[in-house]
Amino acid sequence: MDQKELIEKITSEVIARLKESAPEKGSEKTAGSKNSGKALTPADIAPYIDHTLLKPDATQAQMDQLCSEAAEYHFYSVCVNTSWVSYCARKLRGTGVKVCAVVGFPLGAMESRSKGFETRNAIENGADEIDMVINVGALKSGDLKKVEDDIRWVLRACRPTTVTKVIIETALLTEEEKVLACQIVKKCGAAFVKTSTGFAKAGATPEDIALMRRTVGPEMGVKAAGGVRSFEDAKAMIAAGATRLGASSGVAIVTGKKSDQDY
Repeated sequence: MDQKELIEKITSEVIARLKESAPEKGSEKTAGSKNSGKALTPADIAPYIDHTLLKPDATQAQMDQLCSEAAEYHFYSVCVNTSWVSYCARKLRGTGVKVCAVVGFPLGAMESRSKGFETRNAIENGADEIDMVINVGALKSGDLKKVEDDIRWVLRACRPTTVTKVIIETALLTEEEKVLACQIVKKCGAAFVKTSTGFAKAGATPEDIALMRRTVGPEMGVKAAGGVRSFEDAKAMIAAGATRLGASSGVAIVTGKKSDQDY
């Protein structure tokens, strides 16, 4: 049996077990939620949100607004490209809002050592959390060692206090590949597995969140990102097992307004 056949055999067995243990629709509890057992309100959602601005044409004025909103609504963090980390860290000093930096974004195809350097530089500039993108092509090629080594380059560049989330880009993966990616992320010891960059053909779905949660278990974080635009979207993701939300629509989510933001 060659490597591809072995991978297909293992993942099909894992998915079969996950489906057998899947909770009935509507019965799944919020894994890791501080609000399990009571209805979520918009105010409850705010601490889940990484308030996000990753557009290539983002301006300083927009970053100022992002940081101001994050502090006003008590979001967990702002999530930005690494070139903005030091600026946001200065703006948010003393507010309690953390700075999250994306690494290898949005394709994940850069060389692993470069991801490590970008990580180290972001942390030195004030990043508290790192959201890295896996090498999706390596995963789809069955080169699981390369995927694992890529993640470990980033983890080695982190401090003990740095929270690391690994973006697997679910829209580009089969069900089996989603399970494999989650297993690798868990094996490496990252704090979170995350659905999406928001730059692929689709973002998070409750179904993917539920699959990821069942794969990694109750202790590891699961972040939903891409397409979380409303309070109802946010509730659905949390109900499926998300413990963090990446959204550029954070204000709309906590105020009940509608948003057409993509991420």
